[in-house]
Amino acid sequence: MNRNLAIMLLAVSFSACQQQNTIESKKDMVVKPYPQTEKIEQKDSYFGTEVADPYRWLEDDLSDKTKQWVTAENAVTDDYLQQIPFREAIRQRLETLWNFEKETAPFQEGEYIYYYKNDGLQNQYVLYRKKGEKGKEEVFLDPNKFSADGTTSLAGISFSKDGSLVAYQISEGGSDWRKVIVLQAADKQVVGDTLIDVKFSGLAWRGNEGFYYSSYDKPKEGSALSAMTDQHKLFFHKLNTAQSQDALIFGGQATPRRYVSANLTEDERFLIVSAANTTSGNELYIKDLSTPNAAFVTVVDNMEKNHAIIDNDGTKLFIYTELNAPNGKLVYADVAKPQTANWQELIKETDQVLSPSTGGGKIFAIYLKDATSLVKQYDRSGKLEREIELPGLGTASGFGAKRADKDLYYSFTNYVNPGTIYKYDIASGESTVYKTAAIKFDPSQYESKQVFYPSKDGTKIPMIITYKKGIKLDGTNPTMLYGYGGFNISLTPSFSTSNVILLEQGGVYAVANLRGGGEYGENWHLAGTKMKKQNVFDDFIAAAEYLIQEKYTSSEKLAIAGGSNGGLLVGASMTQRPELFKVAFPAVGVLDMLRYHKFTAGAGWGFDYGTADDSKEMFDYLYQYSPYHALKPETDYPATMVTTADHDDRVVPAHSFKFAARLQEYNKGSNPVLIRIETNAGHGAGKSTAMVIAEQTDKWSFMFQNMQLPYKEVK
Repeated sequence: MNRNLAIMLLAVSFSACQQQNTIESKKDMVVKPYPQTEKIEQKDSYFGTEVADPYRWLEDDLSDKTKQWVTAENAVTDDYLQQIPFREAIRQRLETLWNFEKETAPFQEGEYIYYYKNDGLQNQYVLYRKKGEKGKEEVFLDPNKFSADGTTSLAGISFSKDGSLVAYQISEGGSDWRKVIVLQAADKQVVGDTLIDVKFSGLAWRGNEGFYYSSYDKPKEGSALSAMTDQHKLFFHKLNTAQSQDALIFGGQATPRRYVSANLTEDERFLIVSAANTTSGNELYIKDLSTPNAAFVTVVDNMEKNHAIIDNDGTKLFIYTELNAPNGKLVYADVAKPQTANWQELIKETDQVLSPSTGGGKIFAIYLKDATSLVKQYDRSGKLEREIELPGLGTASGFGAKRADKDLYYSFTNYVNPGTIYKYDIASGESTVYKTAAIKFDPSQYESKQVFYPSKDGTKIPMIITYKKGIKLDGTNPTMLYGYGGFNISLTPSFSTSNVILLEQGGVYAVANLRGGGEYGENWHLAGTKMKKQNVFDDFIAAAEYLIQEKYTSSEKLAIAGGSNGGLLVGASMTQRPELFKVAFPAVGVLDMLRYHKFTAGAGWGFDYGTADDSKEMFDYLYQYSPYHALKPETDYPATMVTTADHDDRVVPAHSFKFAARLQEYNKGSNPVLIRIETNAGHGAGKSTAMVIAEQTDKWSFMFQNMQLPYKEVK
């Protein structure tokens, strides 16, 4: 059974503390002169329209010239942040909040129970194990020893079916390029050579013989972090053989696809391959490994919808599909005739979005109901056995286990409740608390409220607003509005250590569930793609207007934040309505919409965005909202801190570099425009605890300072 590392931080908060010293914001902050970023004569023609790109040279992120620019920009940013009088107090508070033992839900492999744990401020979570719940605990893998500075992280792990072998991935400096190391689980001895140049891959074991993995051809030296990755290839690695001898199973020139992934059914009879050219929709293939030299059989021959084989009973396949079911449903078919024409309905589509899993011989239907979890248990014939009683409205995750398991473990959290792990008896349906966060916290002092507000076209958009009870709706509360709105990804409630800083200062944290996401299924997703992408920005802007109208805050006390596609959201919103926000945090954002598809995996995002090469109509649409191109001279923009990392090989830092350079050039007001460039870090996953605390310290310090807020120390 494959298990990708998904370190879920058990949320932290604070006891009801007496607030002590108040540190005032600094009235007269000095911003050093921005670097004089060179402009070059670079123009491109799109369907007869000439577009200037004077900062194109910043796309070469490995050149000495770009490195000098990065150093100069970081010096300006560091100088500004060091002037903020309460920055150190915020850092100390965050460090205190983070410093408690955190543990994730356990999982069984062989005779051991495995789980991740962090003693408080360790840079990376440690993988522990023990024989049974009462067994003696031992360290199995300690990623903190992978590198001296904590920037090499554990990025995925998979055990063989009997638990005797384990393959794990490591990421160096946050890169998406991975290495794979194999161990004997019993004595942790290394087996064979380390695999290199693995990217966007799971690890699917076939017995103890070896495993399947995916990768691209490694780009030429000097372009590994930015070169386009195109043809994904599925390989089989046989243990104790050279990686150069690995057999190509699927992909490459014969069947070129941008994304190829594989998994095996639990009985290891069937190899399942998913193939796609974009981030939405996939072909589906299956091979019977019990038959020598069997060929792949096509289950789905197009990429119009999303599909997955989640389990089997012998030759009976259980298939999740969005075909004629935008919210998803479960069907079954025999492997002899697995094509769509032969599918039979098992669990029908509902008004809620379905995400199924299996365990203990049961099917768990995890639904999203207005962006919160609803879980139902079915038998293998599709008969409903029970709706699982959850602790409240929030996010439940982890309803998966092996066929023979009698219990499973799941986690539950929301915006005001620290994550709790529950043990679930599959036969009786009883949940018992297995592990709680080892901190003092009274969630009854805070509340989250879900509201539905109208977007520009009248569509009702859900938003969850979190704050301390008794807050006054007088328009003075510092507020952070967060969003994403893309790639069918759903934002569901989870507790954040970092957000404690805002909440305990009387602030408001709001999360809007925008179109483009997956909260209401594929139709909701499609309503925020390509020529409808403006809907996403309209939804976010309307959320800000609602918060102001209902007097949670005002434009002078409102910040917006988002990362990756959410960075695009922030960039587009602040360029379209600069007067609406006081502070903006576009993080690792997609900010040049005319060239995003020319770097790394960017071409695969075309389903959501379209590309400037598609048609004049698509180019015109992208050109209009592309944040880098939408910036206007002599405009008063919000106080902005762009954040990126030098090893981000998913959304290359050139997006942020070019946007920041032009924003510094065009901004006419007194609000600072800074770019914070992390070194030895990537798109976000695997960051060390020290890096996260430092970044969050700077975020809140920048926000409070630019809102002219005092900071009340909490001891």
